Amino acid sequence: MKVINPRTGEADYEIAPLDPAAVQAEAVRLRAAQPAWAALEPEARSAILHRWADAVVAHREALLDALTRDTGRRRISEIEVDGLPVTIRRWADLAPKLITEHTRDNQPSAHPTVRNSTRLVPYPLFGAIAPWNFPIVLSTIDAIPALAAGCAALVKPSEITPRFIAPLRETIAQVPELAAVLSFIEGDAATGQALVETVDYVCFTGSVATGRKVAEAAARAFVPANLELGGKDPMIVLASADPVAAAHLALRASIVATGQACQSIERLYVARAIYRPFLDALVAAADKVRLNYPDIGNGEIGPFIFGPQAAKVQAQIDEAVAMGAKLLTGGTVETLGGGQYLKPTVIADATADMAVVRDETFGPVLPVIAFDDVEQAITQANDSIYGLSAAVVAASAEEAEAVAVRLEAGAVSINDGSLTSMVWDAENSSFKL
Repeated sequence: MKVINPRTGEADYEIAPLDPAAVQAEAVRLRAAQPAWAALEPEARSAILHRWADAVVAHREALLDALTRDTGRRRISEIEVDGLPVTIRRWADLAPKLITEHTRDNQPSAHPTVRNSTRLVPYPLFGAIAPWNFPIVLSTIDAIPALAAGCAALVKPSEITPRFIAPLRETIAQVPELAAVLSFIEGDAATGQALVETVDYVCFTGSVATGRKVAEAAARAFVPANLELGGKDPMIVLASADPVAAAHLALRASIVATGQACQSIERLYVARAIYRPFLDALVAAADKVRLNYPDIGNGEIGPFIFGPQAAKVQAQIDEAVAMGAKLLTGGTVETLGGGQYLKPTVIADATADMAVVRDETFGPVLPVIAFDDVEQAITQANDSIYGLSAAVVAASAEEAEAVAVRLEAGAVSINDGSLTSMVWDAENSSFKL
């Protein structure tokens, strides 16, 4: 299976997707080793995980090179690679305490002569299917705590960004005890389907359409499924906010990683009293953002990782303009050196019936809508099938929070945006899809 380089547009890598029989064989291998792994004291598993973190640090350059070629971006790749050993060590240190806290002995029951105890038992085989936008983070974010709990783990990263798998396997091979219970496999949709059918618990991050297929397959197999799907995150900017500061905040929260994040701000609702200065500041700031081409070391906007996504984003922009929205800056996908890029695109006078307001975009596009009162803003923000996260900006945290608690979203950034993309340990149960 050919793999496209997002900066060149060329197929410069290939993988051999595992078929269902190969997935099943790998699952059998992991299951055979899991009882011994689970029998270790939590502190012993933690020590092994710390050795894995050491191996990741030792292989940093190989991981960084592969991930940079996977995603076409360097700075965020550095954040992902350098964050991996930190995450491993964090869970290694937390796990023994968490397991102790949730183990209960000699507890009274409803019957006066009977007492009970609770013993934690790990799922034998944990499975994960990860997307292409943050390949290392999202293929390990659930697998690491699963390993710390005593599970074996079978992980299928996206076939769009598989180059990092080989150097990551090298780090795992440096820790034999871990290699017995952790496997990253190359594969496509059929491989992912086979994974769901062979594990005891599955975590999926990706689109709503694929997530629904995973949920249905998991239900048929009677295994729990944890799904993190798409988002259409709104930001409400109240009249008390500093319009210039709010515009810069909104721009950052919308275009980091070229807007290719589930928690990217994709709808801006701005109080009419500050709408014009906000819009002027947003356009001025957006115009200063540079494409990350031709020098990967300069510029802020990288290429679309998945080429077909660029066409979907362009279609949303074109439809909005055709329906009467005003394009203030950006708006045209450019092909440069074989990669596809889009400068920050600010759209005014957007309406709820436009795809750019209604559907997930996954690109650096900022539709801005004025509101006359807070009730209107809350209604518009909640008028969506999505409920992943949101943001509210005001003069004070208290004023922002009074609006935030009424939003139908699992996590709301107060006087900031997209915080859940960086603060991973905050509790977050998404609403709606």
